[in-house]
Parts: sequence; structure tokens; C-alpha cells
Amino acid sequence: MTDSSAALGRERAAVADACRRLGAEGLLIGTAGNVSVRVEEQVAITATGAVLAELTADQVTVVDLDGKIVAGTLEPTSELDLHLGVYRRHGTGAVVHTHAPMATALSLVLDELPCIHYQLLALGGTVRVAPYATFGTPELAESVLAALEGRSAALMANHGALTHAPSLDKAVEHALLLEWACGVYQRAAVLGPPRVLDEQQQLAVIEAAIARNYGTTHPVPPAQEEER
Repeated sequence: MTDSSAALGRERAAVADACRRLGAEGLLIGTAGNVSVRVEEQVAITATGAVLAELTADQVTVVDLDGKIVAGTLEPTSELDLHLGVYRRHGTGAVVHTHAPMATALSLVLDELPCIHYQLLALGGTVRVAPYATFGTPELAESVLAALEGRSAALMANHGALTHAPSLDKAVEHALLLEWACGVYQRAAVLGPPRVLDEQQQLAVIEAAIARNYGTTHPVPPAQEEER
């Protein structure tokens, strides 16, 4: 086995693992949704018609950036062009598309999900809602690609959500974060108009996160360790 084929084997297994995790979290139901990861000039992507919460590595197909199948025995997802478009335009490493309940619900009524919590800045802030288009069409792909400009996530009107990131783990985390934020918005909206972070507040969060290296663990300084 070559280094390239071994790497693709690992990535096919990783895509299957990601799908099972998203299924366990309630973001993937039945065959609805698709996940992919890029390895250099090839993409490992879920097969059409596969039950994602039970996905196995042999149900992940490998294509090149033109969509030609290079490994696997199953046809790739009908949203292949959408995934490839994200890789081409945004130079990302992994894509997750779900029909997650809260994200899909908000896509029915909002034009955008406002920045109601500072964690949404991990996705770029306000999450746009791409106008509706039939699944698997160039029109849908273009609609979502436009909504993703400057963002790591987009809602898809009357359809679902899409996130992307440099790594598959991070794309999954983005999908979970987006669904959480949609749930928070929905709960708040029942009580009254949700407050939104303004640009100054968002900038302050970004500056604080950079200064504190937010989101990573930090060892106790030696001097403090000695005092304990």
C-alpha cells in the first residue's frame, strides 16, 4: 500500500467516524447530509443513500477535484459539486453539511443568524442564510458559496446548514457550535427579541481572545506551582 492510499484509508475512516458522531449528537438523520475531507488533490466524501449514523469507511468514496471517482464502489453524495466548490473557493480542509433540527428551523424564518454570543465569532460572526435552491444543483452550490464569504458556516434556507474548517474535527465542532447557537437563539426569541453583540463588543472579544490565547489549555507558571 502506498503512503497516499494509506492516508486516504485513514481519511475515509475519519469521515465515517465524524458521521457517526454527528448522528449521535442528533445532527444527522437517516441519509440526509454529507461530510467530506480533502487530502491534497483528492476528497473523501460520503456516498449517496448511505445511513450516516451507521456509516463505515467503505461507504466513503474518494474523488479528485473534478469529481472523478478514484476510489470506492459507491456513487458520491448528490451535493458533491457543493463540497468541491467550497474547496475550490475557500481552500478549506473539510466540509460538513447537515439537516440539523435547530439550524434547519431557523433557516425557515431568518435571513441571518445574528451574533448573539461571542462564540459565534469562531464561525465569523453573523451566519448568513443562503437563498433556497433545489438540492444538488449548481444554483444551490453558488448560493451557499456566496453566503460563506468570510465565514466558516452558513444556513441553507428550508434545507439545513453547512460548516467548513481546515480539519475534519474542527468542521464537526463548527457544526455542533452552530446548532447550539441556533438553539440558544430559538429559546431566547420565545422570551423576547434577542440582544445582539455590536461591532465594538465583537472586536473586544477578538482582542481578549488573542491576548489570552483563548480556547487552549495553559500550564500553571512555575512560580505559582511552587507556592501550591
